[in-house]
Amino acid sequence: MTSKEIQIPRKLTTQLLHLAQLSPEFEICGLIGSQNHLPTTCYPITNRAEPAQLRFLLDATEQINAMVQMRDAGEELFAIYHSHPTAPAQPSSTDLAMATYPDALHLIISLNTKGILEMRGFKITNQNALEIPLMLAD
Repeated sequence: MTSKEIQIPRKLTTQLLHLAQLSPEFEICGLIGSQNHLPTTCYPITNRAEPAQLRFLLDATEQINAMVQMRDAGEELFAIYHSHPTAPAQPSSTDLAMATYPDALHLIISLNTKGILEMRGFKITNQNALEIPLMLAD
């Protein structure tokens, strides 16, 4: 596995950071669709985890609907995103254990530091995380 940098559109990055700020107490989550390996669309999904402050679980029906919408739009699954309201932007032991899409990028947004939002990307395979550098694209 290579750690080649991935370009994330500024508009998509802004949308993800805004969604995280709207729910500072609970982890937000969702999927990112891509066309030609370029991330294009954000699909927010309800977090059904208990407690939602410490972990995320994509709502199964919404996840299926998002995958259908991606397919209908000619998109592929690019990334799974979630936020960490009080932890750094790195995979937790739960994130590592629950990761089931090894080809998808895992984007983690941290609200851990007041006034500073951080987003990092990881490929997670067999409970091991490899950080993938992210670059903003216009």
